[in-house]
Amino acid sequence: MRLIGLTGSIGMGKSTTAAMFRDHGIPVYDADAAVHDLYDVGGAAVEPVGEAFPGVVVAGAVDRERLRQAVLGDPEALKRLNAIVHPLVGQDRLAFFAQAQAKGADMVVLDIPLLFETGGEARMDAVVVVSAPADMQRERVLARPGMTPDRFDAILAQQMADAEKRARAHYVVDTGQGLDHARAQVDAIVARLRAEASAPVEGSAPVEASGEPGH
Repeated sequence: MRLIGLTGSIGMGKSTTAAMFRDHGIPVYDADAAVHDLYDVGGAAVEPVGEAFPGVVVAGAVDRERLRQAVLGDPEALKRLNAIVHPLVGQDRLAFFAQAQAKGADMVVLDIPLLFETGGEARMDAVVVVSAPADMQRERVLARPGMTPDRFDAILAQQMADAEKRARAHYVVDTGQGLDHARAQVDAIVARLRAEASAPVEGSAPVEASGEPGH
């Protein structure tokens, strides 16, 4: 079973692209959704996070905005948080792998926003980066409820530059030209990945794909 990393900076259209992979019958693991569940009422992260960061648990769930403020600009606090959350996400991901294998999946997509920033690309068989023009990205993000220019800039400062992500990707999906264009790129990427998986190890000819190669 091949591991395909899906990543991209905020506002690039990653969630929409993930849904396109799901349309091909490919299981998609959403790291953000997993963390959300861990922070929700009854989630495994609620108690340890509440102990490490007093005041961030409200009505039995981790208040993500309070937690964000608690770790903002504090590398040591962020390190403590990651030490709690990452092992829990890892356990959840293993359960996802087991379920996908039981269903006979030939590949899975791991939707991980900070894939490059955490070195996770080393464990992937291929990496797909979702991208869009900077002005479109900014417009999308600032349209979100509660988002401000300062907060957007702070988020960008924590993420690898889009140009570097594109350069390091195996494939790039450009969401700046509409859904049909993005879907066609995903279709081509999936076709190529499946062709590579079924091709003979030696003497096989390369398969062309319209998904933009990063290298």
